[in-house]
Amino acid sequence: MNEIRQLSEPERNWAMLCHLSSFAGYFFPFGGIIGPLICWLTRKDESQWVNENGKSSMNFQLSILLYMVLAIPLIFLLIGIPIVMFLGVLEVVCVVIASIKASKGEQFKYPLSIPFIQ
Repeated sequence: MNEIRQLSEPERNWAMLCHLSSFAGYFFPFGGIIGPLICWLTRKDESQWVNENGKSSMNFQLSILLYMVLAIPLIFLLIGIPIVMFLGVLEVVCVVIASIKASKGEQFKYPLSIPFIQ
């Protein structure tokens, strides 16, 4: 069962921002990686909660990037189209859920996330 942690408001807000900043990828190239990276690196030493959420967000964004790179050549075989669409929807839904849970102090484990950063 998810345990709710007692955290300060700035900790919860920064953890939430680590997830939400991945939407920068819709406006800037590699913004989905750079946004969470900046949030995580600036606050990881101040809060274990922000550190955990920053790593989680970074791992998920790197995983999605890898899956997209692998799926793009499959578009020519037409099987890549539904895969890319699924990954896009999965990313948006998971980031929103993770942001809400982080703001409440609840843990969220991204599906299909490869633990690149331990």
